Amino acid sequence: MNNLLDSSICRQTFDTQALIDSYPPKFYNVNKQIVYDICCPHGCTHQGQLVFSRWHAMVLPEYLSPLEHHTDISEREGYFDYEPSQDSSQMEWYLNFAHYDLFCAYGGSLFAQDEMQVAEHPALSSLREALLDSKIKPLTVESQKPTPILIRGVERRCAISTDRNSEQGRPFGLYGNNFGVATSDAIEQATKPLNPPTITNIIAMEAPAGGRGYYSMAQIEYILQTAFTGFSAARIESQLESPQAPSLIIHTGFWGCGAYGGNRVLMALLQLLSARLSQVNCLVFHTSDAMGSQDFATAQQILDRDLVPDDSPVKVSALIEKIHRMEFQWGFSDGN
Repeated sequence: MNNLLDSSICRQTFDTQALIDSYPPKFYNVNKQIVYDICCPHGCTHQGQLVFSRWHAMVLPEYLSPLEHHTDISEREGYFDYEPSQDSSQMEWYLNFAHYDLFCAYGGSLFAQDEMQVAEHPALSSLREALLDSKIKPLTVESQKPTPILIRGVERRCAISTDRNSEQGRPFGLYGNNFGVATSDAIEQATKPLNPPTITNIIAMEAPAGGRGYYSMAQIEYILQTAFTGFSAARIESQLESPQAPSLIIHTGFWGCGAYGGNRVLMALLQLLSARLSQVNCLVFHTSDAMGSQDFATAQQILDRDLVPDDSPVKVSALIEKIHRMEFQWGFSDGN
C-alpha cells in the first residue's frame, strides 16, 4: 500500500461550498449556463468535500496470476446512470474520458462524455478554475506519460437526457455538437435537477488519439498502463476512504472510441485486462447499443479464450505481444 501511495503526485481536499463560491465557472455557451442555473439555483447549498488526486504512471505487474484475484465482469446497456450504491461495503467509480488538459472544454458548446459529466457534476467546473489558479497541474498526461486524475466525493446535481425526442425539441438528441445548437426550451426540458444530489467518484484519464493503421506494441502497452494506473489509484483511494477495504466497482465504456477513433474491441479488451491486473472487484462495462454489446462480447471472448484460457500465471509482456499479433486497427473519429 505505501509503495503504491508513492505513485501519488499530489492530493488536495476542497470544501465544495467554498470551492464553488471562490471559483465560479466560466461559460462561453448559453446552453451550458442554462443547465448550471437549473442544477445550481441562486442560494443553493453544496455539501461535503471533494478530494483531488493525481498519479504517476505505475509499473505493470510482471505476471497476471488468475488464481490470486477474480474480477466480476458485467455488461450494462446504455450510458452511465450514476445510481448510488445502497451497499456501504462497496465503492463505485466512473470513468471520465478525459482530455489531457482536464475539463478544458466544459464551458463551450461541445457535449461529449467529458462535458456531459461536468455539466451534471457542476463542482467539477469550479475545480478546473481552482486548479488553474493554483500550482496544481490539471494534466492527465504529462511529458508523454499518463498521469490519471481521481476526484472523490463530487455532487451530481442534475440528469440530462441526450436521447432523440422530437416532442421535447431534440430530434437529433443532445450528444456531441447537437447540444450547442439546441433551443433553450429543449435544454430546460432535458435537464432534471436531483434533490438531494447524489455523490460520484471519478477516474479521469486520456486515451491516445488519432492513430492510423495497426496499433503498435508501444501504443498497446501505453493504453494498458494508463488503465492499470487509473484503476489501481481508485483501489488506493477507496481504501483511504474506508479502513474496511471496500469492494471496488468501476464503471466504464468505450473509452477513447469516439472523437479519438480508438478500436472498440481493443479498448474494451485492455480495460478488462487492466481490471484483473489492478484487482478490481467488479468492472461494469456500459455498452451504448447492440453493436457495442457485440464488440464487448468479442473482447471478453479474446481475453478468456486466447489470452488467459486457464488459471496458470502468464507474463504480462507475453500478453501484450499476443495482442499486438492480433493486428488491431485504428478506427475513425466520430466528430464529437
